[in-house]
Amino acid sequence: MIKRSRIKLFIVIAAGFVLSLSAFRSEDDLFEITKNIEIFTSVYKEVNTYYVEELRPGELMKTGLDAMLSSLDPYTNYFPESQIEDARFEQSGTYGGIGVSFRQIDQQTTIFEVYEGSPAQKAGLMPGDVLLEVNGRSVKGKNGEQIMRLVKGAPKTEVSLKILRDGEPLFFKIIREEIKLKNVSYSGVIEGMAYVRLEQFLPHAAADVKSALQKLREQQQFQGIILDLRGNPGGLLHEAVNLCNLFIERGKEVVATRGKVKEWNKSFKTLNPPMDREIPVAVLVDGRSASASEIVSGTLQDYDRGVVIGNRTFGKGLVQITRPLKYNGQLKVTTAKYYTPSGRCIQAIDYSRRDNADHSERIADSLQRAFRTTAGRTVYDGGGVMPDVEVADPTIHEIVQELVRSNLIFLYANRYRKDHPSIAPAEQFELSESEYRDFCRFVLERSPVLSPSLEQAFSELEKRLPESENSSHLARLIQDLKLEFKKEKEKELFRYASEIKPLLAEEIVSRYYFNTGRVAYRLRHDADVAEAIRILKDQSRYKYILSSAYQIPRKEKYAERKKLLENFLYELPPNTQEE
Repeated sequence: MIKRSRIKLFIVIAAGFVLSLSAFRSEDDLFEITKNIEIFTSVYKEVNTYYVEELRPGELMKTGLDAMLSSLDPYTNYFPESQIEDARFEQSGTYGGIGVSFRQIDQQTTIFEVYEGSPAQKAGLMPGDVLLEVNGRSVKGKNGEQIMRLVKGAPKTEVSLKILRDGEPLFFKIIREEIKLKNVSYSGVIEGMAYVRLEQFLPHAAADVKSALQKLREQQQFQGIILDLRGNPGGLLHEAVNLCNLFIERGKEVVATRGKVKEWNKSFKTLNPPMDREIPVAVLVDGRSASASEIVSGTLQDYDRGVVIGNRTFGKGLVQITRPLKYNGQLKVTTAKYYTPSGRCIQAIDYSRRDNADHSERIADSLQRAFRTTAGRTVYDGGGVMPDVEVADPTIHEIVQELVRSNLIFLYANRYRKDHPSIAPAEQFELSESEYRDFCRFVLERSPVLSPSLEQAFSELEKRLPESENSSHLARLIQDLKLEFKKEKEKELFRYASEIKPLLAEEIVSRYYFNTGRVAYRLRHDADVAEAIRILKDQSRYKYILSSAYQIPRKEKYAERKKLLENFLYELPPNTQEE
């Protein structure tokens, strides 16, 4: 039960908060704020005093704050002192830990990825290992966030893990280190073009891209640059500005931010001489390219400095700042919208408007406004960045989606790694026909032949068989049908082998060469990269796309985009921040 002194303290703090807002609010607004904080305080006090069960006041308040902030947008969040490391990780991509990610597979906490060079990799942990205990505490029943809190900790401290591998328990004592996520996960020269994949906009993102390009240029000359921002959720705003500065001259506006507090409105311009103003550039984007990724792609598009290729971006045109709070808490709050040099805001969702199901509404195409690039091409606001050249996402058939959802590709790759000590380099690895047939047998042994709905229908039918005079005959018919379904599934595995084999090979490659190898292998089957190479090699087409004669598509031809292999991709919430 909360003591009266604590309640009084809370009211005093709340009153101070109200007074701090008075400079920004009208008298009517100030009355509404004061009234509702008093109501909130009264409810908080009464519930804690009289509710039938014992409550944890801190958790109750956190729930209330989260619910309040979630009514605004997904990016405004409160971090209490206990979660302050999460807030730091969002900004820096650095944390104390062992370098693994987990996933629930078959109701077991399974190591899904081991980061290259991490303490986990050095200790011998492998994807597919099942986590049983952390420092003697069982992880059964705990969610992912709770487990990561047990595994993470200050660098140079020890964590003990109990792992299940092939039915045998193993024990590991691992010294935590500072784990830093990479901005650039891969760089190389492909058919005379420099390729750089940027995963996020953490500190030094622009410097990392510049360094990667300089190293490639020292090794061999290239005629163009492919900057891959697909799946990049964003990050620090100033890193987006610095990245644009590699390709556009000093003194050019990259982005402007405008919000309710006029004194905070800013214009961000390039400050340094560019690395290269002339070399042709292609920027790859998709529906998961967000925020800072959209600043870069939108700015280079507005200045006609590079060709944007792929699919329409996410459409996140909001900027957050982090504000310190009392008791070592932090508030990440949306303070502004950002605008690219042409004047457009690419925000796709209006969080102030919600439908009957309380879902925020997308900005209608009819409300989008036209703007002009430097060369006079027409671009639009209100729905992400439309690429200059669209590339259709491949069709993902149901059998392929099932293999990804059921983690069968992941599980087979684990088995393959145990049976094969080494493989060819990622750029050369090929899965043989006999190996693919072995995978098909693995799938048919491990995977249900029927969909859940069909399985339930057959189960209901089998329960009623004793009621039928022809029960034995019907039982044989059911078994024959199941056999036919199994044969059809086997046919589908071979019918769509051209889709499945690259995914399987990519997952296998990652067991030996980690994420670097995964990206290197994926490039061999990448339609966006192939299109970028064709455009960069054809300078007449490149210049035409960037001229006023070219019409950038306003609407997608492929509106029903599929989330390709989302189970294999690392997800962060789209996030543009000022430091």
